[in-house]
Amino acid sequence: MSQTSDSCLDTWMGREALAEAMIPVIGRLYRENNVVTSIHGRSLINKSTMNILKAHRFARRMSNTELLLEETAPLLNTLAQLDLGAAAIDVARLAEKYKLEGNGASLEEFLRAELADVVGKRGADDRTSTDVVLYGFGRIGRLLARLLIEKAGGGHGLRLRAIVVRRGSDKDLTKRASLLRRDSVHGSFEGTIRVDEDANTITANGVQVQVIYSDNPATIDYTAYGIKDALVVDNTGRWRDAEGLSQHLQSKGVARVLLTAPGKGALKNIVHGINHGSIEDTDQIVSAASCTTNAITPVLKAINDKFGVIHGHVETVHSFTNDQNLIDNFHKGDRRGRSAALNMVITETGAATAVAKALPELQGKLSGSSIRVPTPDVSLAILNLSLENGTTKDEVNDYLRQMSLHSDLRKQIDYIDSPEVVSTDFVGSRRAGIVDGLATISNDKNVILYVWYDNEFGYSCQVVRVMEEMAGVNPPSFPAKEPAAALAAIAV
Repeated sequence: MSQTSDSCLDTWMGREALAEAMIPVIGRLYRENNVVTSIHGRSLINKSTMNILKAHRFARRMSNTELLLEETAPLLNTLAQLDLGAAAIDVARLAEKYKLEGNGASLEEFLRAELADVVGKRGADDRTSTDVVLYGFGRIGRLLARLLIEKAGGGHGLRLRAIVVRRGSDKDLTKRASLLRRDSVHGSFEGTIRVDEDANTITANGVQVQVIYSDNPATIDYTAYGIKDALVVDNTGRWRDAEGLSQHLQSKGVARVLLTAPGKGALKNIVHGINHGSIEDTDQIVSAASCTTNAITPVLKAINDKFGVIHGHVETVHSFTNDQNLIDNFHKGDRRGRSAALNMVITETGAATAVAKALPELQGKLSGSSIRVPTPDVSLAILNLSLENGTTKDEVNDYLRQMSLHSDLRKQIDYIDSPEVVSTDFVGSRRAGIVDGLATISNDKNVILYVWYDNEFGYSCQVVRVMEEMAGVNPPSFPAKEPAAALAAIAV
């Protein structure tokens, strides 16, 4: 029986009240316990009542079942009573596991057992903080700054200490702060920003960032600013090999370097979720590969593990970038001199071959090309794959949806099957790539997959994950293991 208009409104207001009551609980867990809560990977920290409601509603797209506030509210309240140490907790997955494997235990009993490693360790955080320097403050640099400030918490983990740029004008500091505050694609910065021109600092949500002006990565004394053993993230793309990037290591206070572009030569190209385990303490310089490589490699691994990839072609429909000309002008690259705002531009991509650097089993099996299009952000990869084992559209879609929920690749792969989504709907996605299930085409051993990706923000999230691995600052994550029923659904 359908509800009346009055009862619909009453139900909504009741849900609003539950969401409002969650906000201080989420905040206390974060500030007092260093606990980051999320719903299927979507952080609940500093979110509004409406955003919390939307996160619960979104869960239905992920798992085909409604995530009820009547389930998550008591779960959060119980977590707040357990005096937890630092942790990352996905309340949606935890609630699902309780329903599947609670075995008659009370919610508190279940949570005490599931989170035994951090129960009673109020606020304890074994992580050491790592100073971070952003060398370059363009599209990726500013998004990394937003993410690092968002994750600042109690000062553990990654600490954004400085940005390095070339002085652009007398009002350089104010302009840099303004670009951090306002973004035409990603919207306004969530919080407050202050500028101290005398000290050359930008303070965002209490995080003080030193702005250093330099043209030479090898001659900066970071220790003069109290920075030591820093992880320098090079966002300029000027140097792509070990020789060029090693200039950073000559500066005082630098321990390691991460490149936010495909690395050349023998540099490790890391796609988090795929080969981040290969990062060793002795690796001083590492590459986070490209946005496209990060978007397609997790999906390709999932497909190869289940069905086997014989060969395939990757076509990327990619938003234009600053590397292209706004209007026709000279450019050393073919076609990229033509107006990015007016044209579709056929160009090359190294992403298909770069996949093999992270996933060697696909060496020589992929070709690729790219079309730049007049949109400022969000791109689409079309994977045309020949498989060893045949499948159907429903089978491959269900498999990829389960991978997005319950596998080790759930931070990288997202899944959607809405008939109305377009590119702007994926601005701000924190996953490396989003499989568009309704666009999937399957003809037994030939499958075509469409994978959306925010080539700016989604990639920046992957970069931060690599930074956390390099610094060794990941908190324990819960639930640590997936429900047995969920694992059975994705078993190879």
